Amino acid sequence: MLAFSLCFVSFSLLFEMGNSYAGQLKTTRFEEVLHNSIEASLRSNNLVPRPIFSQLYLEAEQQLSSLEAGSRADNEEEEEEEEEEGSESSSPPLSYQMKPPPEGCCTTDGFCQAGKDLRLVSISNEHIEVPSGFLLVGAKSPNLPDHLLVCAVDKRFLPDDNGRNALLGFSGNCVGCGKKGFCYFTEFSNHINLKLTTQPKKQKHLKYYLVRNAQGTLTKGSVICWKGAEFRGRQSSSSTCSSTLFQLPESSGLSGSTSSEPPPAANPSAPAGTQQTAAAIDHIPPTAVFGSAVYNGKESPKQQLVKNNLSALTRPSVLGTLTNSGPPKKRHKGWSPESPSSTETWNMQLNPQVPNRIKNDGGSLSSLPHSALVGPASSPMVGSGEPVSVPDNLLKICKAKPVIFKGHGNFPYLCGNISDVIVSPLLHTCYRNSQSLSRAYEQYGASTIQPISEEMQLLLTVYYLVQLASDQVPLIEDLEQIFMRSWRESHLSEIRQYQQAIPQTFPQVPSQIAAVTSAQLPWLAGLAASSCNDSVHIIECSYSLAEGLSEMFKLLIEGKLIKTNYVVIICANRNRAIDSCIVITGKYQARVLSESMLTPSDYQKEVNYQLVTGKVETLGSFFSTLCPEGDIDLLLEKFYQENQGHISSSLSASVNKPTALHETGAAACTSYEIERHQIRPFQLAVAQKLLSHICSIADSSTQNLDLGSFEKIDFLICVPPSEVTYQQTLFHLWHSGILLELGLEKEHLTKQRVEQYVMKLDAEAQIKFKVFLQNSMQNPHTLFVLIHDHAHWDLMSAMHSLYPQTELSTGLVDRLLNCREVKEAPNIVTLHVTSFPYALQTQHTHISPYNEIHWPSSYSNGVDLYHENKKYFGLSEFIESTLSGHSIPLLRYDSSFEAMVMALGKRFPRLHSAVIRTFVLIQHYSAAMMAVCGLSQMKNYTSVETLEITQNLINSSRQCPSGHGLMVVLRIPCTPLAAVAYERLYNVRERLALEDNFEIILGNPNSGITIGKHFVEQLKVWQKIEDVDWRPQTYLELEGLPCILIFSGMDPQGESLPRSLRYCDLRLINSSSLVRTTLEQELGLAAYFVSSEIHTEKPVVNDVLESDPEKLSSTDNEDEEIATEGSTSEKRSPMKRERSCSHDSASSSLSSKASVTAFCSESSPPLIAAGDTAKSPHQVLSNSAEETTNNYEKQKQKVDKGAQTTISKHLPLVTEQLDTKQNIKSAQISITSSSSSPFSSSSSSSAPAHNSFILQTSQCSMTKASKQPPIVFLPKLVYDIITSTDSSGLPKSSSLLPYHSVMWASSFRPLMSKMMTCTEQSLYYRQWTVPKPIHMDYNNRNEGRMDTFHPRRLLLSGPPQVCNKNKIGKTGAYLQFLSILSRMLIRLTEVDVYDEEEININIKEESDQYYHQPGDMWPDLETFKKMPFDYTIHDPKYEDASLICSKLQTINSEDRSMSRRQEDMYTRRQTTRMRLSKYAAYNTYHHCEQCHQYMGFNPRYQLYESTLHAFAFSYSMLGEEIQLHFIIPKSKEHHFVFSQPGRQLESMRLPLVTDKSEDYIKSPTFTPTTGRHEHGLFNLYHAMDGASHLHVLVVKEYEMAIYKKYWPNHIMLVLPSIFNSAGVGAAHFLIKELSYHNLELERNRQEELGIKPQDIWPFIVISDDSCVMWNAVEVDCSGDRKSDYMWTERNVSLKQILQHIEATPNVTHYALIGMRKWSSKTNSAEIKEPFSCCHVHDFIMLNVDLTQNVQYNQNRFTCDDVDFNLRVHSAGLLISRFNHFSVMKKQIAVGGQRSFHVKSKIAVCYMSSRPHSLNISSSGLTFSGLLLYLCDSFVVASFLKKFHFLKGATLCVICQDRNSLRQTVVRLELEDEWQFRLRDEFQTANAKEDRPLFFLTGRHI
Repeated sequence: MLAFSLCFVSFSLLFEMGNSYAGQLKTTRFEEVLHNSIEASLRSNNLVPRPIFSQLYLEAEQQLSSLEAGSRADNEEEEEEEEEEGSESSSPPLSYQMKPPPEGCCTTDGFCQAGKDLRLVSISNEHIEVPSGFLLVGAKSPNLPDHLLVCAVDKRFLPDDNGRNALLGFSGNCVGCGKKGFCYFTEFSNHINLKLTTQPKKQKHLKYYLVRNAQGTLTKGSVICWKGAEFRGRQSSSSTCSSTLFQLPESSGLSGSTSSEPPPAANPSAPAGTQQTAAAIDHIPPTAVFGSAVYNGKESPKQQLVKNNLSALTRPSVLGTLTNSGPPKKRHKGWSPESPSSTETWNMQLNPQVPNRIKNDGGSLSSLPHSALVGPASSPMVGSGEPVSVPDNLLKICKAKPVIFKGHGNFPYLCGNISDVIVSPLLHTCYRNSQSLSRAYEQYGASTIQPISEEMQLLLTVYYLVQLASDQVPLIEDLEQIFMRSWRESHLSEIRQYQQAIPQTFPQVPSQIAAVTSAQLPWLAGLAASSCNDSVHIIECSYSLAEGLSEMFKLLIEGKLIKTNYVVIICANRNRAIDSCIVITGKYQARVLSESMLTPSDYQKEVNYQLVTGKVETLGSFFSTLCPEGDIDLLLEKFYQENQGHISSSLSASVNKPTALHETGAAACTSYEIERHQIRPFQLAVAQKLLSHICSIADSSTQNLDLGSFEKIDFLICVPPSEVTYQQTLFHLWHSGILLELGLEKEHLTKQRVEQYVMKLDAEAQIKFKVFLQNSMQNPHTLFVLIHDHAHWDLMSAMHSLYPQTELSTGLVDRLLNCREVKEAPNIVTLHVTSFPYALQTQHTHISPYNEIHWPSSYSNGVDLYHENKKYFGLSEFIESTLSGHSIPLLRYDSSFEAMVMALGKRFPRLHSAVIRTFVLIQHYSAAMMAVCGLSQMKNYTSVETLEITQNLINSSRQCPSGHGLMVVLRIPCTPLAAVAYERLYNVRERLALEDNFEIILGNPNSGITIGKHFVEQLKVWQKIEDVDWRPQTYLELEGLPCILIFSGMDPQGESLPRSLRYCDLRLINSSSLVRTTLEQELGLAAYFVSSEIHTEKPVVNDVLESDPEKLSSTDNEDEEIATEGSTSEKRSPMKRERSCSHDSASSSLSSKASVTAFCSESSPPLIAAGDTAKSPHQVLSNSAEETTNNYEKQKQKVDKGAQTTISKHLPLVTEQLDTKQNIKSAQISITSSSSSPFSSSSSSSAPAHNSFILQTSQCSMTKASKQPPIVFLPKLVYDIITSTDSSGLPKSSSLLPYHSVMWASSFRPLMSKMMTCTEQSLYYRQWTVPKPIHMDYNNRNEGRMDTFHPRRLLLSGPPQVCNKNKIGKTGAYLQFLSILSRMLIRLTEVDVYDEEEININIKEESDQYYHQPGDMWPDLETFKKMPFDYTIHDPKYEDASLICSKLQTINSEDRSMSRRQEDMYTRRQTTRMRLSKYAAYNTYHHCEQCHQYMGFNPRYQLYESTLHAFAFSYSMLGEEIQLHFIIPKSKEHHFVFSQPGRQLESMRLPLVTDKSEDYIKSPTFTPTTGRHEHGLFNLYHAMDGASHLHVLVVKEYEMAIYKKYWPNHIMLVLPSIFNSAGVGAAHFLIKELSYHNLELERNRQEELGIKPQDIWPFIVISDDSCVMWNAVEVDCSGDRKSDYMWTERNVSLKQILQHIEATPNVTHYALIGMRKWSSKTNSAEIKEPFSCCHVHDFIMLNVDLTQNVQYNQNRFTCDDVDFNLRVHSAGLLISRFNHFSVMKKQIAVGGQRSFHVKSKIAVCYMSSRPHSLNISSSGLTFSGLLLYLCDSFVVASFLKKFHFLKGATLCVICQDRNSLRQTVVRLELEDEWQFRLRDEFQTANAKEDRPLFFLTGRHI
């Protein structure tokens, strides 16, 4: 009964109240709660309904409910995302269980229960019947956050535009199945499958009106304003979006932890929730509060996420109390912005998984980010005292929203109309940061050097504000540097004291600046502000800031602060610290600062909202009233109707004129050059720098990159999601030919194949990147280069981009390039390429400073380093053009435009300035086009600058016989505004019949280029393209096309512009977002290469440019520009240097004054000067421009007569206005064309050819544009920052925060210097900037360690906008880098091997006798014994040696064939490049996983330990004992035998002849080497195919240490010191003698084990240190005849060859076994005989047992192997060469034995005097000389008398001393046949320590 009576009363009350809101307090809220309670009672199983009044009055601050009317901003915006369930009211949410759906119905989200699709994206194009009185609205489902569900709702139950008059209840229909008559929203929500867990409410889920656009598509419209229907303040600006979940800003996150657990309570007397919240805020870093503001009187959108989390921490314990201790559940209008739930609380990252979306922190005082606090964070200011009520209609009265910056101390509560003020804690954060000492100054002692006081901070702030001009906005960097300088100056003596290490006992020098007391502060501040004409107003308070704020609001309302820009409120109480705040009241400053608080996404949404809701219609209406003739559209239509026929005919004649000229063969423009792809010198230099860094990584001891293991190159280029940039990269990649050069693609290249190597960072990027990663894992021997172009774009952390699915590309770089697979892959190198590397140079960067490559300077000390014909014109050159002495400033601003914008901003304070600026500029361009087309009165409605641009654009194509024209870039970052501008300008152009004169192109990053068919055909003719379907896809392909390119997108994404760019209109860039990257990126659009061949006038050189070319502006190396004389200049404060005033014309200045008059009054007509009463306000605005026009007309005849001097004499104003001759010419053309058609062929519309003043009128405009940089128009605010410098001469823009996602590490940082090089700048940013939490490098930190750098990541930085058709730029550089890197890898996998044909082939006796069959594997011993020995040397390296004759050969030396010409005899030997096989020998530079242990260089293990062992044996020929040393690593000791006591080396183990093993090489290998510790091929691991083997390096004593360092795991035989100067003969001698001695030791040792001496393996291998690969010939004898065979040669392992030779039958009967030296010229005849008995070289197997009595000549430096071969043969031993095996020798330029050749024309015969030697028969032979060199006792007189000599033959006897010489003559009886003279005795001129040799010559009698 209670429930029913309550329902009766409720309904009676509802009937009685009706919908009348007059005089009712919270009736709407009461009705809603009552209605919900009734409905819940009826549907609930609980008999007791929820108390109504507890729902109504649970909110703590009900007394301020009447202020809710002011909670809405002036634009009546509504947020799109509703708050969480818990924030609907202060009571707990109603538990709600959805009614189970009927059986068999559809329950899919987005579909109704009948199974019909309700999603807007699916049915937007379908016809939907809407009953009368119903509206289509969009409902939000919690399960489909990115979709709207279409519903039909009775509009009576929806609110009106003011958020009121909505009937309670619901009536709606389902648009899917058509079911009608839903009377309860609960029932309807069940039908459309909302699946709610709380009580369904229409206010929560019906969000948007749905409307159809011009194409008939159903789209999302404005939000449904439910404000009046419930007591809830929407805490968001209008810039929110339904598809975006607002997230925490970059600076969020607790400094110590990201946990949501609150810290312990700090105040025991406060309620628990308050304590926890306050304590949590206590730990917020000062950077966290940046950007937090009450925007439009509401919380910033980011606050709402935290607000709900805070509700879990705090709960009010008092009802109805105004100053309660805790925040209400929901942000109330009266709640203090200082309380824990206010503007700063959103910075608490209670949920670390919630990503951040804020991207831009602006650039003014309220927008620039700040550093974290070095010391412990202090508590934020707590609101106290009486609340301050913000007056109603404040915005309407003041025309701007005051921005309040909290300063020191406590800040009062604000209530009332707080939507009209903005509160920011940024200044408070700056003060707090400046009071903390930097780590850089801790060394001076924090106890004696105190931080700057609060009083001094505030006083310095006043000084700073006083010196600001009226059009300047305060910058936080300026204030920080002021504090820094003040602190340093005040403590200079202390700092010097500590620097000079003065003892502490010395008395402290007092500070130079006396401290300011709180009592003095107001007086000093007032004194400082007294001279600024009230631009800074000081208000002193006695008790609290509340009275000062109230006073300030009162003065604002009374209009007493009209001239005041800044109000400083000071409460200086002696008993406590000062309280202060600064209020920005200047309309211009307040607008800039308030707009700078918007993030880029919020900025776009705000603008879009104003466009969608029609807020800009009032602006358009105002423009239409300015024209006295009526609306501009009416004028356009009238003009079109009146001139349609005339314009069409003249236009067709003028447009077709170039084509006709071309077809008739007349002169056509030849300036359109299609330049072929070529590499510029500095591109090659950059590529070589990159290669050098890659090699440095590979050469480092960390072994992070093994270049030797890679066989080829692959790559992937990542570009931003701009279609133009993507196509531009494809274009460059296609024409570079790199894909063919790297072997990645075949000759017939298709675009689809090229697209595989370029990845656009969009939603589809992950698929392509996954393929890239798979390829890298499947191809470990391929080096993959991941190129991240435009690398400063999207540095968002992947963790902060998880939520908004509408922007899938955000955070994609971090997700892909920083993934674990890329970081850990050993074959992936990442190269970041950017023009703005600052965001990648932080304290947490992944890139080592040693891996940065900066673009080289073109000049060094005035010398052109690269001899380029094009010079770069960049930022510093643009700045240089504004200095005095230049009459053509390339950087300009339009003062009349700025004045009009400022006036309109005052008139329309609720419109965003971007909207105003865009509409004004559209108006100017429209009026300029109309003026050029003959509507001369429209000149008064545009600026001179815009008129100049339009005139030159329209007339440009007429000055070229081929129709080439200029490009004008109109930069409009906001995409919706760009679309509006395109549509408007397009319409104006059509009405003026200019559609064939120039094109208007909307450049959207997400779409391609669309231009008209007429212009496509023109481009195809110019570029000689025959493809019918061709369309331009890049801006570079628009070269020569007269067009306006509307360049949209918040940031440029790497798009390059053509050479025909003449004007870069940047007047619409977001001037409130001032960071270095943003500014330089925008100005980079105009960066240009100008031809250095044109005549240029040397300008005054700037200080910045006089410094080192790699200094601050090192990317802008051009110091020349086109300049003329005669500019006027003015002194501009606070700049020290004079700048040309020609950036702004006189007419613009006058226009700016008139524009203020025209727009300053809203209600009353403007003040019009005498004589101007008949003119419109806009006519007054442009009077001076019209006068200027008249001046031009008056002077036209003088100009026609060539009186150029007259112009300069009588038109100084004109000269100042238009700056250049071209501008004057353009103005004249436009004026004359105003009276006739601009396209007529009459002389009045074009300049006469004989006019000397405009002599080049007929020259192609594109040609002139390509020879000079474009002209750039900037906003005044940006212009002032760009052109101003600090006290050191550094451009002010360089000292701005480098990037929006980084922040300064400290306010106490040194100033940048103009003398800094690029490297020094990098180090500066690496020290003084840290990434914000949203930055992808934020988590890349490892305290106390230096391994945060990724070893395979590089950064290439170069100047912007240089990647044009000439390919002068970074793209061409890194493509060239890929080319030379590929060639280097190929070079690393290739070697130069000797490829020489055997010599003396024709001397060999040709015989048909063959001793073995071609397919025989081993020689037959008996057969081999019958083979004659070939004495002739065939090795090409002995080409210059004397011929060794035998009885089988002709003695005539004239018959010797010379394989090379005479002049090539001493030049480089012939080589060929060969690819290394897997069986190659390597030097020390080879590192691979397989042979790391073999080499002993595994970094995870300690270097291998080695021991030094002495080994001595006696040799009678030397007459002394030989002392050798072995260096034996521990891992190789098993090859040796050591004595048990003492571990003395006894012998080297030798295997048995009968041993057989596939994994073991029996023969020890000895490699003598010198000077090749790095390049010697001692790594035989791969050559031996992993088989176990014994390898000994034979080194000289002085080289022992260096060889041990490079080859720690190799056995080394160290020769005695007496052999340090010996040659290779001595090394071979000792190797052989040591080996035989070891053989005897092993025989004795193993004989004790029962092994026969002859069973010990007697062979050793002696190998040169340059043997690189081995080959084997495979013979196929399957032919019909035995003589038929086929052979192929392939590379095989050394293991296979040695095991094959070791398996030779009767192998121990052979003394020497060798193989051929490889040559590509080997023919079948040379290998038909598989074995030869001849000389063997380079790689031999030596039987030390058989050659026991045959020694190497230890005194030989060359030909020792030939000498040894002859000795072995003469001893009757067998020498066998396996012709089916060959060895390749690598050409090594360093070390080794240097051969010297004495050219000889004689032949020699080898005769051995040893008994039983085999010698050739000397009968019949006559000799021409005899050489006796240290002959031994076997040479006797009888032996010499066997030979016959010619008469006069020469004798030479060489001995060690004079006595031996004479004894030899006597012993050999030489005087019997030879004649001697005393004067024929000589001795060598040796050093004192060396014994000379003695010579005696004689002649045969």
